[in-house]
Amino acid sequence: MSRFGATILDADGLRLSADEAAFFREANPFGFILFARNIDNKEQVKRLCSEFREAVGRDAPITIDQEGGRVQRLRAPIWREWLPPLEQATLAGENAARSFYLRFRLLAHELHEIGIDSNCAPMVDIAGASTHEFLKNRCYGTDVEAVSEIGRAAADGMLDGGVLPVVKHVPGHGRAVADSHFELPTVQAVHKDLSDTDFAPFKALNDLPMGMTAHIRYPELDEAAATLSPKVMKIIRDEIGFDGLLMTDDISMKALDGDLGDLSRSALDAGCDVILHCNGSLDERRLVAEAAGEMCAEAQRRADNALDSRKKPTEIDIPAIEDELKALLNGRVYG
Repeated sequence: MSRFGATILDADGLRLSADEAAFFREANPFGFILFARNIDNKEQVKRLCSEFREAVGRDAPITIDQEGGRVQRLRAPIWREWLPPLEQATLAGENAARSFYLRFRLLAHELHEIGIDSNCAPMVDIAGASTHEFLKNRCYGTDVEAVSEIGRAAADGMLDGGVLPVVKHVPGHGRAVADSHFELPTVQAVHKDLSDTDFAPFKALNDLPMGMTAHIRYPELDEAAATLSPKVMKIIRDEIGFDGLLMTDDISMKALDGDLGDLSRSALDAGCDVILHCNGSLDERRLVAEAAGEMCAEAQRRADNALDSRKKPTEIDIPAIEDELKALLNGRVYG
């Protein structure tokens, strides 16, 4: 069997076009990602997920950004509206980890029942006084131990619900004072401080099946953005000890400057396993897929291991979970 294409790709709308289906059949991307433009109702999303998988002829993983709060693609009135993560962690206090397990177990149920079996969470970046507002209320806290504990609980909730977590943004985005959607953040910190804080939650969660890189530059480590840096990738693999499938953050974000094909190849050469490409034209998807090619042997091993981590959801009592979560959050459960 041929290796997977080293990409995770998206689609334009609520159904696959004939051109998209034909392209996916040829490119054989590892998986797919959904955005708000791909979502209308439960039956429509289930149908679209089936079309993705039919195009590649296998049970390809389908992921989404469903953190809760500001970043969630599934919204009311069909799906639950979740509190911003930092707000929930503050409300729950010493019960934060348990509350996040319950939150992500419910969230995983919502995803799995419509065919989505991966989620770009937990986000274990450490919040600080200067963390950019695009990221800050998406964080779980300011303390390494607490963030690591909450991140583990969130990941366990998803795994128990049959959903593969994607830990992000490796090796840490919390010190950024710029929005990487629009520019490349530069973090002036020495390696030891980064190891003691930013890297620590990722080390605590280094057994998770998938991770996403940070489009961020640490001059102490390398002049290149982390996604494109062999030095940072070595830190992720050796110091942090992460051996899961490592995808880039969206390769088309403005933090990275250059041709999409060149950027894709550079990220893979640096040590990323798969290129995430979002919000582009079909021609841009073709360009990225051609540049990325098939996974290398190590990336294929990690991909296979990630897929082997998928499991059948455990049985849950949804009203009981909602009641417990409500009690932990002093009556507030949803946004």
